[in-house]
Amino acid sequence: MQSIQRRVDRDVSRRLFLGGAAALLAPFRDLGAQPSSTRPAPPRPTLLTNLRLFDGTGGSLRHGVAIRIEGNRIAALPSAGEAPGEALVIDCGGRLAMPGLIDAHWHATLCALPQSVAMTADVAYIHLAAAAEAERTLMRGFTTVRDAGGPAFALKRAIDEGIILGPRIYPAGAMISQTSGHGDFRLRSEVPRGTTAALSAAEMAGIAMIADGEAEVLRRVREQLMLGASQIKLMAGGGVTSPYDPLDSIQFTEAELRAGVAAAADWGTYVMTHVYTPAGIQRAIRAGAKSIEHGHLADEETVRMMAGEGVWWSLQPFLADADANVMADPASRAKQAAVARGSERAYELAQRFGVQTAWGTDILFSPANLATHGRQLAKLTQFYDPLTLLRTATGNSGALLKLSGPRNPYPHELGVIRPGAYADILIAEGDPTRSLEFLTDPAATLKLIMKDGRVHKNTMQ
Repeated sequence: MQSIQRRVDRDVSRRLFLGGAAALLAPFRDLGAQPSSTRPAPPRPTLLTNLRLFDGTGGSLRHGVAIRIEGNRIAALPSAGEAPGEALVIDCGGRLAMPGLIDAHWHATLCALPQSVAMTADVAYIHLAAAAEAERTLMRGFTTVRDAGGPAFALKRAIDEGIILGPRIYPAGAMISQTSGHGDFRLRSEVPRGTTAALSAAEMAGIAMIADGEAEVLRRVREQLMLGASQIKLMAGGGVTSPYDPLDSIQFTEAELRAGVAAAADWGTYVMTHVYTPAGIQRAIRAGAKSIEHGHLADEETVRMMAGEGVWWSLQPFLADADANVMADPASRAKQAAVARGSERAYELAQRFGVQTAWGTDILFSPANLATHGRQLAKLTQFYDPLTLLRTATGNSGALLKLSGPRNPYPHELGVIRPGAYADILIAEGDPTRSLEFLTDPAATLKLIMKDGRVHKNTMQ
């Protein structure tokens, strides 16, 4: 045994000397799941035929085409009736073919737990709950999400490596907030915090980070970039779920926001800002933010500014209805009602001034609402025609994801069905020229769910 140990020690030392840690770990590479980029592609192409195509970009459905998938991408849209060659043929029975849905404002690790649990449970429990919800999210037809804050890095990796099932995740990492801002989840008994005090529980879990002053903002932004953030989330105004900050408060000085934007830009990516009010939105735009999250209280002047600067407006269906996030605190319910009153006008202004608009739900700390995921898109046909709305949750949101530039973890196109794009495809019973109600019952109406060229559900007869 001593002789064996000496040989092992010599081998470890040799590997470290010749190739560092990567060489040391080489013998163990095959023990875990292979990353999606290195897993073997399906042995033969797949051809989806007999379908009506919504490609994520147009204003009408296309007929007379098929979809050819090779590996994890769409290879071609051949004419119907073209010889399939060696491809596996799936007859879609005349059903709708559309891109996988994209939720541009999702909290993968915070949606499935009440706030009291998320702020007090073991971090391992939070991640286990998130993993279970990730698969359910995929099976609702959402093949990509832009995570707007929370410790989603490990979840993203596990999905990418095929350890668990779930949507593609564009992670922002911890939400970065000023003291007393929308991401300050400390208890009153934890204030004041000394310069050498420990981080709060929410900060240690990677949910949010508190930063005051340009230097601290730079540090916290750079930390999230180090961990793998594809974009950065800064809190630029008051929120509904947070207990301390008034909804009309403006958070971070313009100089602090500029520091965060500059740090992100140095890494080739962008900042998304949580903010509701005109003054806060305008400050964020002047500082260089590229995506306004919420903004439901914007006025005409502010929306004109958004359109003129080419800023994205990431709107959520915050209406006074049964799908609203559950608020136990009366003060939060009052703020929620104010946002709901501004929502209808926000959708009208976005269309009138032609602002680039993405769609998301921001289901947060409300596990009972997860089943309403698709309905929260479908109900917005009261403001948009169905195909325009469906394009917002596919091709438009896919265009927003491209702002991550070189930090984009998925470099090919998303939200569209055309050659070169990822093969994220849904086959559904529904007619999006008339209604999106079919999205309210995905278990029944989504007959095929494909992500990355792999079929995760097929109930077509």
